[in-house]
Amino acid sequence: MEIFGIPHQAFLGQILLGLVNGAFYAMLSLGLAVIFGLLGVVNFAHGTLYMLGAFAAWILLDKFGVNYWAALLLAPLIVGALGIVIERLLLRHLYGLDHLYGLLLTFGLTLILEGLFREMYGASGQSYPVPELLQGGTDLGFMFMPNYRAWVVFASLLVCFGTWYLIERTRLGAYLRAGTENAALVQTFGVNVPLMVMLTYGAGAGLAALAGVLAAPIVLVSPMMGSNLIIVVFAVVVIGGMGSIMGSIITGLALGVVEGLTRVFYPEASNIVVFVIMVLVLMVRPAGLFGKEA
Repeated sequence: MEIFGIPHQAFLGQILLGLVNGAFYAMLSLGLAVIFGLLGVVNFAHGTLYMLGAFAAWILLDKFGVNYWAALLLAPLIVGALGIVIERLLLRHLYGLDHLYGLLLTFGLTLILEGLFREMYGASGQSYPVPELLQGGTDLGFMFMPNYRAWVVFASLLVCFGTWYLIERTRLGAYLRAGTENAALVQTFGVNVPLMVMLTYGAGAGLAALAGVLAAPIVLVSPMMGSNLIIVVFAVVVIGGMGSIMGSIITGLALGVVEGLTRVFYPEASNIVVFVIMVLVLMVRPAGLFGKEA
């Protein structure tokens, strides 16, 4: 059986593999959208926070024997705490300024941290084992689906839609959104806005770190793993709409599938298809598919 002239095994297999990539795009672009939408900071260091999450999981296992399931909790907390330090020491001085300042600062921070980790651990990368519970795979008839990759898709969707619900449908989310629009007014109701902003950046950093832990058993844990992904993730955020939580989730998953299918029909274009779509979207709707027009 063929679909568009392609064997259905290859076609459906690439859709599922595209969903795995899309899950990482969605989680990383979600963190970027949260930080930009609520704080107005273009956080180029997001890829580095993703790398730090993977390294935190690897170091916890290699040095302290902490397993994968504990690392899923501990690594985001560690990197989230680092994010809070970054926000307090550096980013808080840039609020209200042009977005370019935040971009340049976080880009410089990325270069420093990547260089430091490359000096300590080299550029070749470290392997992280798949947890025993998720080893093996399931025969779906048209492909053999590794259990761990299925877990990545499930966990990413759970985190993404849980974050969207928290920000868009709860009182805490309402305070966050109101605090970024009119901090002085919200503070009159007894809300500590600076603390809320600080924790928001920490949460965004933790989301990136969680994606890094999920990625560690699939890719080599290396200092450059974030740089290789962040440019695509920025394109995803632009397509979905800067600051749009739901736009980042839907666009990330969709573009992962589109990228996978491109590998079937026209492999040479698989590395640029996301950027071609970005250009087309910006020509038609500069605010992005789900963004609000200025």
